Amino acid sequence: MPAFNYTASDWPTFSFIRIPGLVTAHIWVSIPFCLLYLVAIAGNALLFILVRVEKTLHEPQFYFLAMLALTDLGLSLTTMPSVMAIFWFDVHHIGLNACLTQMFFIHTLSSVESGVLVAMAFDRLVAICAPLNYTRILTHCTVVCLSGAALIRGATLLAPLPFFLKTFPFCGANVLSHSYCYYPDMLNLACGDVTFSSVYGLVFVLCTFALDAVFILVSYMKILGTIMKLGTRDRNWRSLQTCACHLCTVFVFYLPLISLAVLHRYSQDTSPILYTTMSNTYLLMTPLLNPLVYSLKSRQIQGALRKRFWVQRVIAGE
Repeated sequence: MPAFNYTASDWPTFSFIRIPGLVTAHIWVSIPFCLLYLVAIAGNALLFILVRVEKTLHEPQFYFLAMLALTDLGLSLTTMPSVMAIFWFDVHHIGLNACLTQMFFIHTLSSVESGVLVAMAFDRLVAICAPLNYTRILTHCTVVCLSGAALIRGATLLAPLPFFLKTFPFCGANVLSHSYCYYPDMLNLACGDVTFSSVYGLVFVLCTFALDAVFILVSYMKILGTIMKLGTRDRNWRSLQTCACHLCTVFVFYLPLISLAVLHRYSQDTSPILYTTMSNTYLLMTPLLNPLVYSLKSRQIQGALRKRFWVQRVIAGE
């Protein structure tokens, strides 16, 4: 299908949705949102910098953690401008090109995060189930290849999405269901036959995010099976506790993501409150929780934080 030729007079704009029922309280609602974004940005930035500068953290699992933090940082910075613009300045309109750019980065970074979570699950699988082969399998080359594959997969497979949307005219009210640009949401507003574009997006979600989620679950099932065979009860409990926390962050990321993709295609009467809740859980809670979960459960990171804090106090003369 040839691209639709817009003129200056009919160039489309899109409207972000406000939180239903809380339009008059946006200033007050913005306070917790702003704090959550700041905590997520600060936590992920600190985690990335700590892994980069602390030599004791130069190991495969922490390299993956640093990439996860960098991805979460990018997701927060991608969505924060439009979310806070609605709350603070009542700016809820965005042009087509800006919307497509935000949409591309949101979906690409989400795909990269999914790939990094797979790599982290693989790292733990090898470390627990084949510890003698860990250094042979998880080399620096392997880390670079897995990280690069996650990035290339996301950028390559998602690059067509903006071009798909450019082929359609938008002839309605163009009111989005979220406070950011989301591909299935924009596709629902397009005029014309969107069957191919919709199927492509859904197949991508099922063949990447769904398969990634299955691999992660199978990996942790294998890990749990191996842990249960160990003889030391304390070690079993610590490992089970760590796996449970990791799985919680995985569920927080995957369940809203896959549910949103399905709802936008097969349910036109879904409550706006449900859309808002799931979208904020998907793109805000994951960057917020990841630094806390992975840092609080890692003794190496805790030790590096204490070391850096102690050095700073010594330099300050305290």
